[in-house]
Amino acid sequence: MQPTADFDASRLARSLLRRSRQGALATLMPESGDPYCSLVNVASHPDASPILLLSRLALHTKNILVDTRVSLMLDERAAGDPLEGARIMLAGRAEEATGEAANILRRRYLNAHPSAEAFVDFKDFSFFRIAPSGLHLVAGFGRIIDLKPEQFLTEIGDAADLIEAEQGAVGHMNEDHREAMNLYATRLLDAESADWRCAGCDPDGMDMQAGAATLRLDFPERVTSAIALRKMLVRLAGEARAPRADKS
Repeated sequence: MQPTADFDASRLARSLLRRSRQGALATLMPESGDPYCSLVNVASHPDASPILLLSRLALHTKNILVDTRVSLMLDERAAGDPLEGARIMLAGRAEEATGEAANILRRRYLNAHPSAEAFVDFKDFSFFRIAPSGLHLVAGFGRIIDLKPEQFLTEIGDAADLIEAEQGAVGHMNEDHREAMNLYATRLLDAESADWRCAGCDPDGMDMQAGAATLRLDFPERVTSAIALRKMLVRLAGEARAPRADKS
């Protein structure tokens, strides 16, 4: 299946990975090999792969520590019949993070789920990243496709400067530029006005959320440094403030 003007499978899959905050995690029971499914909160790594915060007391974590193979179902939570909305099933291996890798997962997860601050430091909790082997996208009739990781993950090999500066940028946008965040949402993404805040930045775009609602603001071109990110956000704010053409 090739992308069309109104359907870009890679972009839609990446958007679901960025916007989703909950999903169904399937693991394998060690003795029987039976699938075990549970509801989990998720966030996204700078490369768009899923981040999980799991307790070793949970059965799904015990399963992962024996067999790292997992699948994760995410959907766009569309109004009406949920089967009419887009969804993905991502397969891969859940890898426990340590050191600096764990620090990146921690800050991105907490940006998406601030309430997790209450238990993130409990000794039984650890961060896991799902290293994808592929995903299956269902986006409606005739829009069903399998994608390889290189088709939906974000390249970050050249973005070390951006990743290092990300948390500072998130804090700056949320503390000093909430008006701009609301303009991005309402003028660029046609969303309702709300208390929108920045939840993360990566080379392809910015994640935004207000309560349980999430948005993805794609950048018109990649950014890989703090300076490029600042220029992009100023540019997009200017576009959001510009008078709209009369569509009548």
